[in-house]
Amino acid sequence: MKVIFKIISIFILVLFMKNSNAIAQQKISPVLNHIAISVYDLNESTKFYKEIIGLEIIPEPFKDGKHTWFSLGNLGQFHVISGAEKEVKHLRSSHICFSVISMEDYIKNLEHNKIEYSNWAGERNAVTLRPDGIKQIYFQDPDGYWIEVNNDHK
Repeated sequence: MKVIFKIISIFILVLFMKNSNAIAQQKISPVLNHIAISVYDLNESTKFYKEIIGLEIIPEPFKDGKHTWFSLGNLGQFHVISGAEKEVKHLRSSHICFSVISMEDYIKNLEHNKIEYSNWAGERNAVTLRPDGIKQIYFQDPDGYWIEVNNDHK
């Protein structure tokens, strides 16, 4: 009886240790909640991210006229906050990336809205083709933030 009790105790201890490791691992693995950018003209940026990028506006708690929140689906949220300086230079390497199903349809939408795009090298109206076959384009929002759109839609 004592042997069975010891075996069961060891089994429970091993299960507890495995479970506590899994819990500890979950506690240190952060999950994206939101991305926030500061913009000069909230109305212009809200229109851009809604109509050009295609994000859905969601309720925001502040209700102060200085924020627009967008859904990023299961990934979290995207916050656009007024208060930026008019002229801020942004590097292409610091960008936000969105994936689409059809790069061709997306490019047609950009062209329809007179949004200039380029490939990574900066060639106008050109598409980058990555070694893995993914297509990429780059353009800027009204505040000069760089945006990549690719067709790595999963």
